Order: sequence, then C-alpha cells, then structure tokens
Amino acid sequence: MNRGVNLRRLQYFVKIVDTGSLTRAADVLRIAQPALSQQLATLENEAGQKLLMRTKRGVVPTEAGKVLYRHAQLILRQCEQARVDMRAAAQDLTGAVAVGLAPGTAAAGLALPLLRTVRTLHPGIVLYLNETYGSTLSELVMNGRMDFAVLYAGKTAVHGLSFVPLLKERLCVVAPDRMPAPAAELAVRDLAEVDLFMARPYNVVRRMVDEAFAANGLTPRVVAEIESDSTLTRVIAEGLGATILPESMARQVVASCAAWQRRIIAPEIEAPLALCLSDHLPLSEPAQAVKRIVLELIGTAMAAPDGAGARRPT
Repeated sequence: MNRGVNLRRLQYFVKIVDTGSLTRAADVLRIAQPALSQQLATLENEAGQKLLMRTKRGVVPTEAGKVLYRHAQLILRQCEQARVDMRAAAQDLTGAVAVGLAPGTAAAGLALPLLRTVRTLHPGIVLYLNETYGSTLSELVMNGRMDFAVLYAGKTAVHGLSFVPLLKERLCVVAPDRMPAPAAELAVRDLAEVDLFMARPYNVVRRMVDEAFAANGLTPRVVAEIESDSTLTRVIAEGLGATILPESMARQVVASCAAWQRRIIAPEIEAPLALCLSDHLPLSEPAQAVKRIVLELIGTAMAAPDGAGARRPT
C-alpha cells in the first residue's frame, strides 16, 4: 500500500466482493454507484494493482484482491472489537460472542448452562452458538469468524490456532441390545468383525480409532460414515450395527434407545477435548468473559458424579 487505507473503503470493498456486483453493493450500502466506483478506483490506486475483475456474472477479486479481502475482514472485525471493548470499559459488557461446541463431545452439554450463566452475569452479551463438526469450527476460529471453540484436538499442530487442553474422555463401543453385550470392557481385537458406523477419517475420534486398530494389525470394518448425531442414534436403534463414541455421547445414545455401551481397553483410547483459539487474533472483552464461564462450567462438570468418564489431561 502506498499510504494508509481508509476503513470505509475497506468496508465498501468487502461488500462488493460479498455481493459480486457494484450495483448490488451500492444498493446495500445506499450510495450512488458512481461514487462507489470512485472509492474502488482510489483503493486500487492505493494498492498499486487491480483488485477486481469484471466478468459476465459480475465482479470477482483478483489474486491480490483475495488477499486484501481476507485481511480486510480481520481488520474490520478487530476495529469493531476495539469499539466494543472501549464501550465495555465504561459500562456493562455488551456485544456478540461466537462460540463453537463440537457435537458428540462433552462440550455439547455446555450449551444450556452457558446460555443461562451468560444471561445472568452478562445480559448485554449476545451469544452465537455453533454446533458443527470440529474441522469446520477450527476453520471458523482460524479465519476470525468465531471467537473460540471447544472440540476434540489431534496431536498435530495447526498453523494459526492454539489449543488449551481441557479434559480427556474415554472411548466406548455403543451397540443395539440385539447384539450380545459383553460382561465387561472390550479390547480392540474383540471388534475386528463388528460392523461399525463411524465419522469420516479426518474426524479426530475416527483417526484415534483407526490408529488403535492399526497398532493391533487390524482395520475397523466401517460399513458407513455418518456425521449426524440423530442419524447415528437411529442406526443404533434400528440394530444396523455399532459405533465408537466418547463416553459423554455414548451415554446420550444409550439413554435414547435400546442399546448398551462398554469402554474400550487394550488399548484404552482417550479423546482430548480442548479449547481452540486463534493464535494471532485477540479475544474481545465479552469473549474473554464467556471463555472464563466455559472454563468454570467444564471444571464444575468434571467434579460432578456423572463426569467420571472424563479426566484432566496429564
């Protein structure tokens, strides 16, 4: 950039890219299209290169435009956070906080307690809760569209993210009642011939299961890959096969249909639940407050009698 970029021009640029049209962007922004075109020309002059290309379907960003678009989103979000933080310094905390809670984990049970506590302690904070699978949540945290997430973390470091270990959950086999239930825990070798319904291989829990089987010279007999909690529960209820889940979700499935669960031993498999944060974007004051509440709720859940299936990481 030749000199400082005007924030309003960045807002205009982001809106043009989002709508894919100068005309639509001008309508949304409620400014005249010639004025918007002039602002774009000034921004391109400041950048010293072309930022948008015109096509038959509208406008699309150039490679340089894509880079500016990513940075502009982060800059605008940080500016908004700065305004929120300055207001919060003089009054009660207000603003929006986006939190991810991975389904099928101990995190999923945090949703209602978190909503209740935030409403009681910080009524000015508007919570956005997103319960999708871990890989999507981590991407949202990485690109600044989500403040933080609670999800299962793998062993591999991820550029742009940091992980704070929270607890470890044992993995269990969950199967329909029509399948004979063993008297005690199961070894991985006991599952060699069992039809399993599992998540996709990029899922942290699935990777841990695959690794445990491989360590015993086996491959799990995965007959279908499912990433819907409700569908997986129906599969078990219909007696189509078994699955392997963290203990918190295993209890939920068994409580909702005719099924049993047993812990896996030899080897024991533990899924590490972690707080996923951006390693370069600071949390706003409201997000810091919500983070503290999440950590307190997890600590309380660990101390509860039904938290026996999880333990603090060592």
